[in-house]
Amino acid sequence: MNDHRLPSVRLRAIEPEDLDILYRIENDMQLWGVGSTNVPYSRYTLHDYIARSSGDIYADRQVRLVIENTDGQVLGLADLVSFDPRHLRAEVGIVIEKPFRRRGYAQAALAALHSYARSILHLHQLYAIVDEANSPAQSLFRSTGYTCNATLADWLFDGNSYSNAQLWQLTLL
Repeated sequence: MNDHRLPSVRLRAIEPEDLDILYRIENDMQLWGVGSTNVPYSRYTLHDYIARSSGDIYADRQVRLVIENTDGQVLGLADLVSFDPRHLRAEVGIVIEKPFRRRGYAQAALAALHSYARSILHLHQLYAIVDEANSPAQSLFRSTGYTCNATLADWLFDGNSYSNAQLWQLTLL
């Protein structure tokens, strides 16, 4: 999909009012297999996270942003985590809520995240660790300019077995 055909999205800081969506996404067990989370989070813990987050990637080593459409409807979350200030790189995480998937919102959100990472944070590189079986995520990262540069053997554990992961990278500067 070309950028001019993508829906419009906006990335914004997380607010206390976003507690419900954060709670829903962080506690969705189906998402645990594609990320590093494998425990439920309480509302209190997530409320405390929102309250303590400075929004400064240098202080927190991460930044979490809410993805909205032009009507202000929350579509999902975009993260930059594992920030490395020396090498100016960060890991990308993105979750689009089920009703909004397959509409181009993830591509649009990644394009906005790339612009923010390049122009505001001056990052050199973004990367994503993707389960080898997650073809929708592979397609998303491929379509937004990432290249698959490595396979990580037995990288992800789902509680029963290990699976390979792929390292997808994008150089911004």
